[in-house]
Amino acid sequence: MKKVVVIGSGFAGMSAASYLAKMGYKVTVVEKNEGPGGRARMWEKDGFLFDLGPSWYWMPEVFENFYNEFGFTTSNFYELKRLDPSYRVYFKEDKIDVPASSIELASLFESIEKGSGNKLTTFLANAKYKYNTALADYVHRPSHSIFEFMEPNLIAKAFKLKLFTPIQKEIAKVVSNKKLSSILEFPVLFLGSTPANTPSLYSMMNYADLELGTWYPMQGMHEISKAFHKVAVSQGVEFIFNTEVSKINVSNNSVASVKAGDMDIECDFVVGAGDYNHIEQELLDKENRTYSKEYWEKRTMSPSSLLFYVGVNKRIPNLLHHNLFFDANFEEHANEIYDNPKWPTEPLFYVCAPSVTDPSVAPEGKENLFFLMPIAPGLEDTDEMREKYFELIVNRIEQKTGVSFKNDIIVKRSYCVQDFKNDYHSFKGNAYGLANTLKQTAFLKPKLRSKKVKNLFFAGQLTVPGPGVPPSIMSGKIAALEINKTNKTF
Repeated sequence: MKKVVVIGSGFAGMSAASYLAKMGYKVTVVEKNEGPGGRARMWEKDGFLFDLGPSWYWMPEVFENFYNEFGFTTSNFYELKRLDPSYRVYFKEDKIDVPASSIELASLFESIEKGSGNKLTTFLANAKYKYNTALADYVHRPSHSIFEFMEPNLIAKAFKLKLFTPIQKEIAKVVSNKKLSSILEFPVLFLGSTPANTPSLYSMMNYADLELGTWYPMQGMHEISKAFHKVAVSQGVEFIFNTEVSKINVSNNSVASVKAGDMDIECDFVVGAGDYNHIEQELLDKENRTYSKEYWEKRTMSPSSLLFYVGVNKRIPNLLHHNLFFDANFEEHANEIYDNPKWPTEPLFYVCAPSVTDPSVAPEGKENLFFLMPIAPGLEDTDEMREKYFELIVNRIEQKTGVSFKNDIIVKRSYCVQDFKNDYHSFKGNAYGLANTLKQTAFLKPKLRSKKVKNLFFAGQLTVPGPGVPPSIMSGKIAALEINKTNKTF
């Protein structure tokens, strides 16, 4: 039985491990942190249950398809609830609740800008085509080279996908109202570039958002991590936690073993499902690296984030489960993330209040809050800077909700660039991986197979298909299938 070591137990790592074990490989997952999930970990403090990482559950069919392949269904692991409204957007003068119903959404748009309702319906129909085409024909390809995409039918579809048109230009044909355009541009804010530099292909995320809906797994997003761990264990995967991989030993252009803690684990294949840059630059000798330090420095990374986990000793009305605070200049903040990296002058930010939906994540009568402010990766991270923005965020929330709660905070934890580096070896402290710019899409991303080490593969948000939980799940499957294909030729 061939042996595989998977480095990292995030969604990509656990996905790859599960598929490989099902195919008959002996799989060991090595994780430096205390439990499974990668960034999707949980922190408990004084009766508050905080998701440390992802908080948006989109594309539910990707999760369901994964569970189905191993004989399970989503309901075997957690109760999934659709949020309605999906989220609230606070602007300077007012707020907009985004309804779960696309019919209601079109009516909302029409009430704000005449003629935009029908245009939105057409826009989402096109976004649906892109979503279905991408999932059927593009995102599951290993993207070794451009020739995978040279089939005549794919070339024809590429023009309809508008790969070379910025999404901002397409959105401008739907709405001119700044509030409405910011709602449509919001999903790409975390893809790693401005709407002006993001391919129109990614309007498929508008379909995922506005048509497929925003969901929540009761008891928290870490329930997904527990589910993936259970699936992997059911297939015979072994997990080693609290153990860091320090070296990938290569002999004759092949991995011979992986040094993990005080162990030397022999293996036939390795899946690097942790930070790609760290695994390649720190765990391999220089002659075995596909990419140089200069290559990585030239990559456009997605944002990092300043996060706060906050427990409040009372409930806060006027917050939904998901709240976007767009009461500042969208373009200025985006510029300070992507084009002129610095700590933002007047930031946009996001507030998650899962206790609005799920009483189990906070003690009775109390509120569980999660603040996220996107920032440029690689910024200098100090306690003073964190505290400055905490005060700013709390003041803006109090102003918009009309509720004072600063003196009622009983739990508080911050998380930023240095923590991403310490916990995940995250390159430049990025939070979401590699930016989805046109020059970093598909075969232009770092390859999922090493060019120098023939049995070393990669999965996760720095390779195909890209950042986000659903793409990471797909990435693990792609890597597993490529290993199985390679194994037959060894």
